[in-house]
Amino acid sequence: MDFLGLSQSRFCPIRLSCAMMLALLVFSAACSKGPELPAQKKPGMAAPVKVAKAELKDVPLQIEAVGNIEAFSTVAVTAQISGQIEKIHFKEGQRVKEGDLLVTIDPRPYKAVVAQGEAVLARDMAQMETARREAARYGGLVANGYVSQSQYDQIKSSADSLQSVVAADKAAVDNAKLQLGYCFIHSPITGQTGVILIDEGNAVKANDKTLVTIMQVKPLYANFSVPQQYLHEINKRQAAGKLRVAVSPPGSGLPPVNGVLTFIDNSVDSATGTIKLKAAFDSSDKLLWPGQFVKASLLLSTEKGAVVIPSQAVMASQKGQSVYVVKPDGSAEMRIVTVSRVYGEESLIASGIEAGETVVIDGQLQILPGGKVKVSENRGGDKGQGK
Repeated sequence: MDFLGLSQSRFCPIRLSCAMMLALLVFSAACSKGPELPAQKKPGMAAPVKVAKAELKDVPLQIEAVGNIEAFSTVAVTAQISGQIEKIHFKEGQRVKEGDLLVTIDPRPYKAVVAQGEAVLARDMAQMETARREAARYGGLVANGYVSQSQYDQIKSSADSLQSVVAADKAAVDNAKLQLGYCFIHSPITGQTGVILIDEGNAVKANDKTLVTIMQVKPLYANFSVPQQYLHEINKRQAAGKLRVAVSPPGSGLPPVNGVLTFIDNSVDSATGTIKLKAAFDSSDKLLWPGQFVKASLLLSTEKGAVVIPSQAVMASQKGQSVYVVKPDGSAEMRIVTVSRVYGEESLIASGIEAGETVVIDGQLQILPGGKVKVSENRGGDKGQGK
């Protein structure tokens, strides 16, 4: 019987054995070579790395937060009487001083009320003086028995009544003059005016609409919030002296503006777990403006002589945070380190690294434990030599 075109008589066991032996030889040769290692990881090859020196620095201990600027005081100017706006004496955005005339409301109706009140006062004062003289004359007559006591009492009561009327007239005149004074609206503070919200010729009602808002922009406040865990440290250092706060608008490239912490809120926000703080700034150069968002830095203290390395040198390992240190013989040693805190792009090392030691900041994945490294560049920009 044929099998795949071959008869049993032609299927030779000797040929099968030879083929199997040839296959085994090829497989054995392939296995003996093993996988190729990358050139940089072959034993004896130096891994190219970038390095930096551990340095001693004075590093500020500060809390970063985002805040916003608010005016020292804000006044919404409204009319205290009703009438027609006769004249606006300032321009939008103008800086005004306390006492400057801002708006005049037509004073003629109120002048008329004052004149009317003064006329009534003059009439009643004349009547009161007549009644007083009459009462004095009747006082002499009643003493001599020429008039009855009841007649005298009636005259004196009329004089006293007119005296009360005069007092009421004086109060009415004073009130009319006060209303007349409200026709001339003066600035209650020194500050920056905003948008004029009503134009000349319009009628206004008492305490109805805001005419303009004035903000006192010198000094200014910065409001920001920090996590509640810093509250004890802030209170302790605030009791020892004023704490400095620096703010700058994000992305502006402008130098920070320095101020002092002036306010710590009396309670922690239970919803966010933060405490509200406020700092005062003398912004004479107009770098800060009400409503502006800023980056705030609260300086608590300065740590002297801290060992600092670039944060990119710190790696995570099974034993904790670690750093590759380049030894004098050109080999790399892995060190377990303790990072106390991070400041900007640098890490403060509490233990594990000494100042002056060289740490690897790039190329850590190519280093074999105890293997040689080739410094291609250091943090200062100098080119290293191969080791």
